[in-house]
Amino acid sequence: MKKIVVLSLLIFVGIIVKANIPDTSRVALLVVDIQDFYFAGGKSELVNPIPAAQNAAKIIAEFRAKGWLVVFIKHQSAEKDAINELVKPIDGEQVFTKTAVNSFVGTPLYEYLRGQQVSKLVVCGMQTQMCVEAAVRAGTDYGFNVTLIDDACATKDLKWGNETIPAKMVHLSTLATLRSYAKILSTEEYLKSIK
Repeated sequence: MKKIVVLSLLIFVGIIVKANIPDTSRVALLVVDIQDFYFAGGKSELVNPIPAAQNAAKIIAEFRAKGWLVVFIKHQSAEKDAINELVKPIDGEQVFTKTAVNSFVGTPLYEYLRGQQVSKLVVCGMQTQMCVEAAVRAGTDYGFNVTLIDDACATKDLKWGNETIPAKMVHLSTLATLRSYAKILSTEEYLKSIK
């Protein structure tokens, strides 16, 4: 009985102490592959990349205003691979170049985020069902608390056999599967949540 009382007291004190400790975890915005080759005239045009990039730019602007970490991922490509002007990095913002679908593979992204004491990731980018999905899944698997900004992502129509899957359905079906990995919010919802 004495052990139970002591254990209960320790748990209670731990809860009180924890309640008085401010949340020191950091959030980072991961901007995945918003690059020129996904826009009109690029080698892999997406459906409506401009509205997605404009929404990403709103999130970036808010992170910058708050002094929060913004990290860019750029997929290495032979042609028109620049990060699009709508979301261009500024001095001091980290840019990682990848060659795999997953932003954590072959880059020091994980080590960088942990070194910055990041525990929360906000993800946006292109394409929803490829590099964005891989970043969300990997981020969650690595223990980050992930939020995906659904209208700051874009994709394209896909083909399977003789079937064409419209970009909207590709996007929505990917979001439906990612509900188990991330909190999914619109740009407006996310911006309201951090005011």
